Amino acid sequence: MDKYDYKEKLITVDKALGLVKSGDQIITGLGAAEAAAFFTRFHEVFARGVKDVTVNNCLPMCDGEYLKNPVYAGQFDVNTWFYTPTLRKAHALGNVAYIPNHLHLAGIKRLQHIEPNIYIGNAGMPDRHGYVSLSLSNTYEKRVIENADLVILEINPNVPRTFGDVELHLRDVDYVIETDYAVPEVSDAEPSELDYKIGKLIADEINDGDCIQLGIGSMPNAIAKSLYGKKDLGVHTEMLTSEIPRLARAGVINGRKKRLMPGKMVCTFILGTRDMYDFVDDNPAVAVMDGAFVNDPYVIGQNDNQVSINSSIEVDITGQCASESIGVKQISGTGGQADTAIGAQISKGGRSYICLYSAASVRGADGEKKLVSKIVPRLNHGAVVSLSRNDVDRVVTEYGIAELRGTNVRERAERLIGIAHPDFRDGLMKEAYDLGIIGKRLF
Repeated sequence: MDKYDYKEKLITVDKALGLVKSGDQIITGLGAAEAAAFFTRFHEVFARGVKDVTVNNCLPMCDGEYLKNPVYAGQFDVNTWFYTPTLRKAHALGNVAYIPNHLHLAGIKRLQHIEPNIYIGNAGMPDRHGYVSLSLSNTYEKRVIENADLVILEINPNVPRTFGDVELHLRDVDYVIETDYAVPEVSDAEPSELDYKIGKLIADEINDGDCIQLGIGSMPNAIAKSLYGKKDLGVHTEMLTSEIPRLARAGVINGRKKRLMPGKMVCTFILGTRDMYDFVDDNPAVAVMDGAFVNDPYVIGQNDNQVSINSSIEVDITGQCASESIGVKQISGTGGQADTAIGAQISKGGRSYICLYSAASVRGADGEKKLVSKIVPRLNHGAVVSLSRNDVDRVVTEYGIAELRGTNVRERAERLIGIAHPDFRDGLMKEAYDLGIIGKRLF
């Protein structure tokens, strides 16, 4: 593509907003791949008489006026694959809804339900051949681009150039907007003492040559920080997080033992600090691939010794994991928890870990704080089961690891109660007996 063609595609944010019509289905990129310039001003379309627009997003980073101001709530809907704090607040306005999904099928199933009118996301600078890098995510983006009526990209020099399955030629783009905003960052969550206890328990079970998947947050950070001293680790993960580049620079991660895409840190999206964005920029060791590939359990299982590490809000004594809601209140999303947990267990020598604190301090109706167990006889009323008990392998608290693979419900209850907070173990055992899970009194 020559410069004349590129210039022919150039439009302003104002012109892009003018392309939105009533009834449109708009899809944007995941996380830091969201079109920030467009959605910062998205509320302006409603002054032009546009209504009944649906925005489809996942882990949005833009805290736009359209989400915060209730005056716009009746003009549009947000359908999302993953809640954020902003979306949790906006949910109260009545126009935000969660799309249940396993991440590897998120884009495929959504496209079976809707026809996208506009895809708009960000991308890196075009190279001399006319290609841009979608860079920070291909969880569903290229699939949507292939099916959208209009494709608009915010070209941004601050977006890193990544490799894998993220290259897109500008001939397949209808319009480009030149931008220069900072890529959204997620700072490292500082691990607590409990995080490090759990991190060490898991790190002690990770062997040289294993292939790892980690999520985001203080607990995964503690686990990652506990891996220094390991050798020849590989990475096959849905999300590339900020500690992974540090482990790579330290020589812990090199992917030599991987069976699938050896030497590559495989992910489907990238979200973290500026240091990580600098690490992935122009780095052929990082492969950002289609989410339907990366998170397919049968693809994950092609790596020997695949280790999946995820977290949960609460786990019942038979192994059901509620990882995305507190009761009926949606907090986050299923994401790839089931994808990676199942994939790791398909893997030869693979293991899946679900991590949580044994207890948490919560404020009761009277305003007083009290300690509650996160290993529970029953999940909170209405809680979403993110990972079926059929697919749970190992559950970890600061008190140890409960291995549940192949166990019956009585054995599960006994093992999970064994890693519960000591203050709650007797009560949990009694409730397990009362529920008929344990057929004899063991307390």
